Amino acid sequence: MNKTPSSLRVTRHRWLATGALAAAGLALGASPATAQDAWPAKPIRLVVPFTPGGVTDTSARVVAEFLSRRLGQQVIVDNKPGASGNIGMALVKDAPADGYTLVLGFDGTMVINPHVFAKLPFDTLKDFTPIGKIGNATLILVANPNAPVKKMADLVAVSKATQGGLSFGTSGTGGTPHIAGELLKMRTGANLTHVPYKGGGQALTDVVGGSIPLVYTAVAGAHGFVKNGKLTALAVSSAKRSSALPDVPTFAEAGIADFVVDSWVGLLAPAGLPPAIATRLTTELNAVLNDAEAREKLRVLGIEATPGSAAQFRDEMARDLARYGPVVKAAGIKID
Repeated sequence: MNKTPSSLRVTRHRWLATGALAAAGLALGASPATAQDAWPAKPIRLVVPFTPGGVTDTSARVVAEFLSRRLGQQVIVDNKPGASGNIGMALVKDAPADGYTLVLGFDGTMVINPHVFAKLPFDTLKDFTPIGKIGNATLILVANPNAPVKKMADLVAVSKATQGGLSFGTSGTGGTPHIAGELLKMRTGANLTHVPYKGGGQALTDVVGGSIPLVYTAVAGAHGFVKNGKLTALAVSSAKRSSALPDVPTFAEAGIADFVVDSWVGLLAPAGLPPAIATRLTTELNAVLNDAEAREKLRVLGIEATPGSAAQFRDEMARDLARYGPVVKAAGIKID
């Protein structure tokens, strides 16, 4: 029988040892880079800090649908309402920064709540990794069809003639719709009383049911109710008409000049997210926002898709934090 030369035996032993070490490294998941390269290896939770039905929820479901297709893993929307969005944001702040927990950021929660709440369970710029802005959400004032307000011209007179004024619901105290309603009161002298909810969906349900006469909300949530006649649209507070509801006038067209208040939604993760995962998420989000089908679904909801960088999103949050402080102070909105 032929014998293997000693040199070949040494080479073979070295090869086996190297292979064993490599196998051990793979089994132990030796390097963080390897784990990041494998992301995502399981479903991703997308926390929405409001109840179903509002702009954060509806936009989150569109983004989740298209991100799921691109990432090859299901992105599951998880509604965690309460405290004007603060409960859901705090939950994500404390979640592992591994790419498996994301949050739908709303400008009301991210840049207005810091001025409204004496104690906030998160820091907008320090506790999260910005992924990207999803888009601008047009706000709209809608009324129950049986309410005595049929158009904006009726609002001031009817509210002053009604004992106790007219109530308007929003997704929560200090949110952008609330700020818009307070500005409307200041600008017109209308007698309006704010009714905060834990999300735009419940506020819409109550105005459709006649519990309250008015709701200031996003076109995203109100669109279907306006189309089927369950709500009367009074005006949108964007600079131009919404392409989703082109027959609804702007506040300026309805006689209230220079009244423009928009909202925005974006995607964030806990602070400390590995750069490779953050970059992948931003890339995939922008791909979704440039997808014609996704853009159309968002447009119908009243959201103008705005693909861009994570840095641009962070800069906008910082600017809005500074911009809304004086407005909240002037309106006297404060929660201890």
